[in-house]
Amino acid sequence: MSREIRPPAVIKGECVGCRRCVDVCPSFVLEMVDDVAAVVRAQWCIGCGHCAAVCPTDAVVREDVGEV
Repeated sequence: MSREIRPPAVIKGECVGCRRCVDVCPSFVLEMVDDVAAVVRAQWCIGCGHCAAVCPTDAVVREDVGEV
């Protein structure tokens, strides 16, 4: 079985602009846009979850579906 990979989502109102998610992403999925993290290359996401793990405000969320 394989896992469907969904890119993270950023809750803009919760993002404090620390760049941790941007800096930790090995696939360059996130960038800062107007001082807020934004998903700009969703198709490059490998589903590692590092972005969500380092976010101090839980503004980066993952919505993996599970086994498919």
